[in-house]
Amino acid sequence: MQKQLLAAGLLTIALPAMAETPVLTVLTYDSFTSEWGPGPAVEKAFEATCACDLQFVPAGDGAALLARIQLEGAASDADVVLGLDTSLISAAADTQLFAPHGKNPTTNLPVAFADPLFLPFDWGWFAFVHDKTRLPEPPTSFESLAASDLKIVIQDPRSSTPGLGLLLWVKAAQGDRAAEIWKGLADNIVTVTPGWSEAYGLFLEGEADMVLSYTTSPAYHLIAESDDTKAAALFDEGHYMQIEVAGKLAATDQPELADRFLDFMLTEGFQAAIPQTNWMYPAVTPAAGLPEGFDAFRPAKSLLLPPEEAQAARDAALAEWQAALAR
Repeated sequence: MQKQLLAAGLLTIALPAMAETPVLTVLTYDSFTSEWGPGPAVEKAFEATCACDLQFVPAGDGAALLARIQLEGAASDADVVLGLDTSLISAAADTQLFAPHGKNPTTNLPVAFADPLFLPFDWGWFAFVHDKTRLPEPPTSFESLAASDLKIVIQDPRSSTPGLGLLLWVKAAQGDRAAEIWKGLADNIVTVTPGWSEAYGLFLEGEADMVLSYTTSPAYHLIAESDDTKAAALFDEGHYMQIEVAGKLAATDQPELADRFLDFMLTEGFQAAIPQTNWMYPAVTPAAGLPEGFDAFRPAKSLLLPPEEAQAARDAALAEWQAALAR
């Protein structure tokens, strides 16, 4: 009886201890959490340092993250949002749901970036990817693409950060001619997908000649598949940049753990996973450097609107896009 009472007492003591393991919830986009994405490696590496349970919660593509946070408000279960980019952070800041990070990190971004609420974790250039065996001479500008009979797949700017990035790319590159360019591109577009994964899958299945992706996408095929047939078409106008960021929600019940995660995000344990899982440039170059093929399609000119300008341009750019596709 005494042994039974002692065992019951130990169980009673042990259960609360187990329940006290802190949980950090990070809201992010679907591909980050996939088995081939950075999520599994990052989770393992961070949990080895934090004595915590790191839980990634997928929420569609990048632009869908902001919509979810706006809907949930301060009642969100998330502690950190990872996967917004510079086209969205001005609108994200306007929600007043994010807390200042108080950090001044050193990064290897090719442009200056400093924001009180958001820290960068990777970056890249948008590009149209094609198969060199099917399209040996790709277009070299939006105008030449629009004048061609090539079929392309793009992502919806209302749910996808690459889709929104394309709108801002056309606007930054073409200015007042953006609406005219979209009219020309309308008959090139096979379909508009909710996110990147669906669009890239259609391209790989041969449903389109080109897909909106990144200049580093061919590196995936080269490294993971020993396939050098994929390439990124370089445009004379330059290529729009994407800088992906993470931020801590002000209503988090794990503020110290969230800060630790943001610090960890810019260390080797996180950054070394980015190149060959997210297939983007890491914000801090790992000690081993970048993989083979990452700079094979480096643009001569970079385009990037400041966050406030990107937010101001969004509605007009979206209207031009919708008007062109409705014809």
